[in-house]
Amino acid sequence: MLNGRIINVSDTGANDSESHEQASGMADTDETTLVALVAARAADDQKGSNTVVLKVGDVLGVTEYFVITAAPNRRLVRRLVEEIEEQVRAATGRSPVRSEGVQEQQWVLVDYGDVVVHVFLDEVRDFYEIERLYRDVPVITWAE
Repeated sequence: MLNGRIINVSDTGANDSESHEQASGMADTDETTLVALVAARAADDQKGSNTVVLKVGDVLGVTEYFVITAAPNRRLVRRLVEEIEEQVRAATGRSPVRSEGVQEQQWVLVDYGDVVVHVFLDEVRDFYEIERLYRDVPVITWAE
């Protein structure tokens, strides 16, 4: 279990956005939040496991959110990446700035600039324990 604060965020509505900004102490754009939520839901739709959205903007100056998910095999890692890119593009018109690890399919990083999606092979995620490094950041509720 992560020790971070849990913040409920919906993908629409000014009141929800305003309360999220107040709770986090940092203003987000609605589109940034939407990219993170769509990515998490896309991963979940394709059976990504233990999907979390972390608000890292207060501790990292280079991005606002990390979306972290995993899959038991490389084929599913590839499918998760494809589905995330497809659904984010459909919802926002955005494509990744860059992607890394696509060939290896063990730890794929999909970088949207303000949102970075990490898609891990299960054993690689267990090895790196990336959530442990950010255990003090807020955890965003993404499930509908």
